[in-house]
Amino acid sequence: MIHIVLFEPEIPQNTGNIMRTCAGTGAKLHLIKPLGFSLDEKRLRRSGVNYIEHCNYQVYENFADFMERNQGGDYYFLTRYGTKPHTSFDYHDTTQDIYLIFGKESTGIPKELLKDHLDHCMRIPINSHIRALNLSNCVAIMLFEVLRQQDYPNLLH
Repeated sequence: MIHIVLFEPEIPQNTGNIMRTCAGTGAKLHLIKPLGFSLDEKRLRRSGVNYIEHCNYQVYENFADFMERNQGGDYYFLTRYGTKPHTSFDYHDTTQDIYLIFGKESTGIPKELLKDHLDHCMRIPINSHIRALNLSNCVAIMLFEVLRQQDYPNLLH
C-alpha cells in the first residue's frame, strides 16, 4: 500500500486536495498533529469536494505515535535537505508498504526527524526562483511517480 504522511499540516485547502487525491488513488493518508485546522473545517471540505468520505485516513498525536503504529515498510522524506531527485528511488515493489512523508507548509520536516533517514531524503527539482512547490502539488507528483513505477495498480489508465 502507498501511504501519504503529512507532518503537522497547516493549510486546510492543501489537506482537502490531498484527501481527494488519496481517495482517487487508494493511498492511505496519515495526519500528524498538531493540525493547523479542524477536520470539520468548511475550507477543508470544499477542497475535498464530496470525496473526503472515500479517503482512508488516520490521525496521530505526534510523530512518535505515527512511527509506533506504522512499523515496517519503506519511508521516504520529501525535504529541502534532500540531495537526490524523487525519481531516483525504486518504488516497484507492490508488496512493500511505501510511506511518503511531507512536512508542514511553513517549515517542512524538522532535521531531528530526518537524521536517521538521510539515505531516503529527496527533493523535487525546481529552479531558484521559488523556495518550494505547493504541498498538495508535491504529494501528487510523488504519489503518481510511485504509481507510474508500479504500472498504476487498480487504477483506470
